[in-house]
Amino acid sequence: MKLEDLVEQFAENVAAQTDAIWRGDAKTGNKHAKRYGAAFDKLRTHGDAGRDALAALLTHPRLDVRVTAAACLLRHCTVEAKAVLEEAAKGEGMVPFEAQQALQRWEEGTWALDPA
Repeated sequence: MKLEDLVEQFAENVAAQTDAIWRGDAKTGNKHAKRYGAAFDKLRTHGDAGRDALAALLTHPRLDVRVTAAACLLRHCTVEAKAVLEEAAKGEGMVPFEAQQALQRWEEGTWALDPA
């Protein structure tokens, strides 16, 4: 599978998970979370090329996609990922809260989405 396809799979499933959560459908949301997690795992097998491909989502039109990609990329492109998360964290609601939590875990040193 091409890197671009994996990145698209990641974005589509993040968006689908968020939409399912807003509908109150946790079962479907969890299914999509597993799918974007699997896409991220596959991207990681490509090393920095896979992470660089995922970084394209840091400018995605959907906030949830940007925040999730940024949370995954904190170790790889720290400055860019933190900027996305810090901007998102200024808002209110679920996605800004997720951004705040990712930043907090990063600052605490407990973040481990993409260990070295």
